[in-house]
Amino acid sequence: MEPQSFAARLSHPPAVVSVGAGVHGTASRRDVFQLPDLWQLHLYRYRAEVIVDGVAHAIRPGCVSLIPPRVVVQYLYQGRSEHLYAHLRMAGPGPATPVPVMQDAGASTPVLSELLQHAIAVSPHSPAAATADVWAALWRVAQLGAPASRTHPAVAAAMAYIESHLAGPLTVPRVAAAAGVSHNHLTRLFRERAGTTVVAYIRDRRLARAHHLLRESTLPIAAVAAAVGIADLQAFNKACRLGLGAAPRAIRVAMH
Repeated sequence: MEPQSFAARLSHPPAVVSVGAGVHGTASRRDVFQLPDLWQLHLYRYRAEVIVDGVAHAIRPGCVSLIPPRVVVQYLYQGRSEHLYAHLRMAGPGPATPVPVMQDAGASTPVLSELLQHAIAVSPHSPAAATADVWAALWRVAQLGAPASRTHPAVAAAMAYIESHLAGPLTVPRVAAAAGVSHNHLTRLFRERAGTTVVAYIRDRRLARAHHLLRESTLPIAAVAAAVGIADLQAFNKACRLGLGAAPRAIRVAMH
């Protein structure tokens, strides 16, 4: 059976109405309520059960829930129960992202906790900063179950290393070492998980960065070439023609 989920619009920052640490289960072991106009994001630090629109979910430390407005929620506590929360309105148009009601945040738990705790600390004097934290947390939650979050750790590490070192020499052995795997293993993983080769991925990321800098900046073309690790201008010109369909100067002129 598919997990219970609701569609959230995350393309624009939410309107954060309240953020804080909630303590429950002291006066009563049961709460039943709804927020008529607000979404509720919870990061849990306790064990309990929650029934969302008639569907029961187990709560344990490190679980995170996202529940939309008007949905009836029933909490069944085992005692004093504390969680971090944000109450918010989703804003703006854009595609809707299905987000499971309840997920185990796993390795993302410390990041989510830090984001929400910082939002709580700054919300009285810097609501915009709190909104940024909550928005980042929402995207983290939405991506917990997304295919991208299931990328093999070595592939994710390799991609991160490549993105941070586009200006320098990038070889498959160097990238594999940074990812903690062998040259051959990384090559196999990229073909299986990313549908491309490491070399092709490096080339594509360099050209994407070059395209951006040629279109959006006034950096000299030689500086753009150096910034993406292709210092030889003749090689850079050839790479742009093959990969972007035009010479660097033509790409820049087209934007001005």
